[in-house]
Amino acid sequence: MSEEIQLQQLEGAMAVAAGETSFSGDLRRLSAVPVDLTVEMGRTRMTVGETLELRQGSIITLNRMAGEPVDLLVNGTPIARGEVVVIDEQFGLRVTEMLGDSARAERAGGEGAAAGAEPLAEASEGPEAGL
Repeated sequence: MSEEIQLQQLEGAMAVAAGETSFSGDLRRLSAVPVDLTVEMGRTRMTVGETLELRQGSIITLNRMAGEPVDLLVNGTPIARGEVVVIDEQFGLRVTEMLGDSARAERAGGEGAAAGAEPLAEASEGPEAGL
């Protein structure tokens, strides 16, 4: 009943075993994979009752101060911060800071993830995407 299974080792795994850390060749295979980019202005937590009382013109206070950088998320994971810009009547994001691995883990497990709210604004695919 027990069959021996042989697995092929990936090129990237061999490079790690050999002490190499460059995966750019392997990552190029993923360059056409679509991901969701989201620009998050802020979050808040409300009760169902407070949400039901919202009307046109209601103001929702977010957990960000005016002028504070907004977060850029890829598939829900924060990777950068930046400032909102307007180009030809379209919103864009000028990236001002790339988050390192430790900052990403901290932000993902911090206040934003705990609130559980959906992002408030999403980046559009337009000329501002390269800013």
